[in-house]
Amino acid sequence: MHADLSRNTFRPDRHYSAVVAQQGRVQLDADANEQTAIQLQQARTLATDLIGQHGGPAGNTGFKIDFKGGNRELDDLLIGGGRYYVDGILCDASRPRPDEAVDDEAEAPGTDNAADEAGPDAESSVPPATWTYWDQPDAFRDPERAADRLPTQFPYLAYLKVWERTVTAAEDPALREVALGSAMPDTAARLKVVWQVLPLEGSRLEVEDGPGDQRDLIRKAFTKWAATAGAPASRLAARSERPDHADEDPCLVRPDARYRGPENQLYRVEIHDGGPAKDATFKWSRENGSVVFPVDELDGTWVELASLGGDGKLDLNVGDWVECVDTATASRGEPLPLLRVEEVDLPGRRIRLSGEPEPGVGRRPELHPYLRRWDQRATARRPRKGAAAGLKHGAVKVEEGRWLPLEDGVEVYFALGGTYRSGDHWLVPARTATGAVEWPADAARKPLLRAPDGIQVHYAPLGWVYGEEEVTDLRMTFAPLAAPVPAADAAALAAEAEASARTEAAEAEADGGSADSES
Repeated sequence: MHADLSRNTFRPDRHYSAVVAQQGRVQLDADANEQTAIQLQQARTLATDLIGQHGGPAGNTGFKIDFKGGNRELDDLLIGGGRYYVDGILCDASRPRPDEAVDDEAEAPGTDNAADEAGPDAESSVPPATWTYWDQPDAFRDPERAADRLPTQFPYLAYLKVWERTVTAAEDPALREVALGSAMPDTAARLKVVWQVLPLEGSRLEVEDGPGDQRDLIRKAFTKWAATAGAPASRLAARSERPDHADEDPCLVRPDARYRGPENQLYRVEIHDGGPAKDATFKWSRENGSVVFPVDELDGTWVELASLGGDGKLDLNVGDWVECVDTATASRGEPLPLLRVEEVDLPGRRIRLSGEPEPGVGRRPELHPYLRRWDQRATARRPRKGAAAGLKHGAVKVEEGRWLPLEDGVEVYFALGGTYRSGDHWLVPARTATGAVEWPADAARKPLLRAPDGIQVHYAPLGWVYGEEEVTDLRMTFAPLAAPVPAADAAALAAEAEASARTEAAEAEADGGSADSES
């Protein structure tokens, strides 16, 4: 998550059940965030154990897929409303109804003028009750992009992709408390569940058409595909710089064998361009990528910003690398070109970039565009042995099997044979008190290779699309656990019947005795 954090202390393998506050202690963001993470893991694990990998409640199972043919290859999918759980994560496809605004100039309902102004097409402005493939809220599909269009060859699979991303006040201004004043920083960020209905060509699942019900075969083939698509295939280690020959003399200590930064930092190492190591690049930030600047206006390479930063550490300077982002690009998860700051106009709150942002990015205010600063810099000095060699379009080239310096003694190491995915990232806390980075190590104090801290992506199959009115439903459903309370359980009913039988027997015996007396 791109947020201003001190560190992330949540470790599922430690099996903590709660964070316990102590009196008179400093309150840290990491403790509160770990409590939230513990509760989320418990709730989602319980939901997965009860529901399974995916499923929806009976009577309100969401994401029913229907095919709708269109002109010029612009087919569409209708997405039914309701709820669905993927790996315990709640996804809600219900489309909210817009609120009604007060129109002081409108005529009173029922008058002739009001009816005339409404016209015969008044209902045409009412939004649809469900989402579609093209207008789903967090997918931002573009009909002009061929890659976004639905496959023209049948059958294909419509599936659900689910992940979480951070939203700050730069993207959602309603999160900022205006009573604190514009000079104060924002407060807490939010985690947002992003769901996207996407197509997958049937040929990629290797499912052959045949007689009978093939739903289980399709589900198994999709599970196999998702395991490959969702699992990270890269690993990284981090350390503070070690002196030469440290392995030969483990007691050797030198002043440069430590983190030398002036402040505590949370370094974020994030993959920019994905693919094999020869094509992959990464970017890094000493503030977890949280330094952002909302864009007010974009004019070619000149960008007018709402603010240039609160202090010298969180501002923009010539030579900085930035990424122009908005809600759409953040949700799509696609890397955008990194641009260099060439000029800063302080009085006008403007900067000039080395190039124009991508077409369509930063030009729609409703998508809340902003610049995100990254801290890698090209150096004119000759790099020492093992150092990263320059930048590639503003990002650092991934070089496997060697330690790559970031700054102030912090180094990272990419394992051999990795395949990299844009957006995958690792967090590296660096502390001045210890002069080291917080990273797990083995008994010999060698840093351990770790999979990315995120992004964690989850998948579920929805429908096998053959064409118009031919969609095989692949969703799962579950019934409520609750049931009416019975009048009594079996044991109580048996005891009641036995007692009733004894009572009847006693009454019969009493009646027989009375008859004998009378005779």
